[in-house]
Amino acid sequence: MKLLGTLTSPYVRKVRIVLLEKRIDCAFVEESPAAEGNRVAEYNPLGKIPVLVLEDGSTLFDSRVIVEYLDTVSPVSRLLPDTGRQRIAVKRWEALADGVCDAAATIVNETRRDPAERSQAWIDRQQGKIERGVHAMADELGERPWCNGEGFTLADIALGCALGYVELRQPKLVWRRIHPHLARHFDRLSKRPSFVETAPPAA
Repeated sequence: MKLLGTLTSPYVRKVRIVLLEKRIDCAFVEESPAAEGNRVAEYNPLGKIPVLVLEDGSTLFDSRVIVEYLDTVSPVSRLLPDTGRQRIAVKRWEALADGVCDAAATIVNETRRDPAERSQAWIDRQQGKIERGVHAMADELGERPWCNGEGFTLADIALGCALGYVELRQPKLVWRRIHPHLARHFDRLSKRPSFVETAPPAA
């Protein structure tokens, strides 16, 4: 297998962390949809990353589909509960975290446009999604040690990737002081070997 993506994408990072946590060997190929001459669209008609290329040449995308598949490949460190309600709770966490990443990435793309073409109203709308999303994460986590259940799951991975991306792209956002327990959980996650190995380079 091989994974196509970039080092800064939080969605790619989520997949890379799952691969490491489950001890699945997979080559990583740096490929950016924004780079001239990139081949992403050859593997994903939507031209988006991450893309997982399987041994038979077939492909999987997006990150939510990929991580769910990977959780079935190896019995090591099951990250998604088998039971319906708990499984949905983890997937809800993932949707929330990915939504925060979506908004942050949208702001990045908008600020790269020509100043005359940017929409501050659009940027403000995305900023509101980020702030409400982080607040919702803090409320959902409360004082619990893990996002869902009594151990580390995909919910924690998704949360950690989202907050890591917020820190990368929104360094001026003051969320740690407002949500200290969320910050402590993020810091604890950031010390896991899988998070350390996949930490994005400085912007």
